[in-house]
Amino acid sequence: MNTTQDIITHTQNWVSNVIVKYNICPFARREVERGSIRYVVVESTSKKCVLQALIEECRFLDGDEQIETTLFIMPTGFEGFYDFLDLVELANDRLEIEDYEGVYQLANFHPDYCFADELQSSPSNYTNRSPYPTLHIIRETSMEKAIKNHPDVDAIPERNIAFANKKGNDFFANLLATCLLNK
Repeated sequence: MNTTQDIITHTQNWVSNVIVKYNICPFARREVERGSIRYVVVESTSKKCVLQALIEECRFLDGDEQIETTLFIMPTGFEGFYDFLDLVELANDRLEIEDYEGVYQLANFHPDYCFADELQSSPSNYTNRSPYPTLHIIRETSMEKAIKNHPDVDAIPERNIAFANKKGNDFFANLLATCLLNK
């Protein structure tokens, strides 16, 4: 069984060796270099407990502006992609209830991620596949600045899809498997 540190290491490997290395998110490199990404592992399988921990993490971010973003990792309990999507919907609702709408936004990643209207086997799904079910808590003000300073933010998904389709499923499956090594 993986320890909390193993799970963090696997996720850091994914950020460095997939997201940054292949420029899936052009904003990630800066935060990796600054050390401003927080990695939080939530072991609970209870939606109620996970949602409470999410709000506690938002409160933590409220008090620490040195941390730019949090990867909120749930290694167990949300392995099923559709169960995970239900959690994502509840998490967004909870942000709104707690007056965090417009303060933080959530991006989501999952080992079996599948875009709507895409086949599960489409390589493009790998742009949102991660070692573990993960919610990315993003500061809205930071996202607005990053988008404003990017020359063509609308081209990012198109570029990622083209890249993923060119590289193919085997390339990304092997890449994700190497992220699960503790190095």
